[in-house]
Amino acid sequence: MAANPERTRPHVGSHVLLMILLVAFLFPVGWALLSAFKPADDIIRSPLTFDFGTFTFDNYTAMFQDVPIGQGFLNTAVVLLFKGAATMFLAPLAAFAFAKYQWIGKNLVFGAVLITLMLPTIVLIIPLLLEMKELGWVNTYQALILPGAVDAFAIFWMRQVISAVPDELLDAARVDGCGEFAIFWRVVVPVIRPGLAGLGVLTVMNIYNDFVWPVVAASSERMATLQVVLSTLAQNITGNRIGADYATVTGELLAASSVALVPLLVLFILLQRHFINGILAGSVKG
Repeated sequence: MAANPERTRPHVGSHVLLMILLVAFLFPVGWALLSAFKPADDIIRSPLTFDFGTFTFDNYTAMFQDVPIGQGFLNTAVVLLFKGAATMFLAPLAAFAFAKYQWIGKNLVFGAVLITLMLPTIVLIIPLLLEMKELGWVNTYQALILPGAVDAFAIFWMRQVISAVPDELLDAARVDGCGEFAIFWRVVVPVIRPGLAGLGVLTVMNIYNDFVWPVVAASSERMATLQVVLSTLAQNITGNRIGADYATVTGELLAASSVALVPLLVLFILLQRHFINGILAGSVKG
């Protein structure tokens, strides 16, 4: 059966458009990764060309010598582990209460949760910083982990996912003698696994890329997260090595950015199917 050219043509056009967008989005990433292996002077002199004959690890070697990127990775990993675990456990648990129980003031409380989504982060920084100071938590892991550990968007999204779980499953579990937490853990959590996978990817990305709060709450080099280390890279380089020029700084910035990019890139490639399924699970109710 011959294909209908009128139906094929729009698909071809959309594919061409998607390919153009793909190249536009991936070109800066590919350029940064390749340029990090160029001599520093060549990055400035001919930024859009790459000569495999000049392939070098000098930018990476200099960057690891000048920048505490290992400490930044360690601090970020600690925050990811504890803050991510708190978000992944507490947000679905709160969402379960909003989605499957009727209690006085539920809509009012949920509305208050949604209102926090509308508040700019900058509005909360001063009150949170004063609170951390009173508790003696400035430049500690507590300051990096606890604020924002229960995310309003995570609660909202998990509520949408859990609302789609049939009430009959919960009633059957109650008949079998399950307690309320056991229903959540043994019945609801396995059903919402795709939504949890999507939330997990988003949570990792948000924590990994967070900059505004860490730079305020943990200003010391010992507690700096990866994004804070990257943001102060140029200042660290010029302060730690006399004679660092613009080309050298640029090369080391690209090397550090490439190192920071790899974990998220690998995570998304490995979990993209679960991420897409999770997004769909959070967008459809019923």
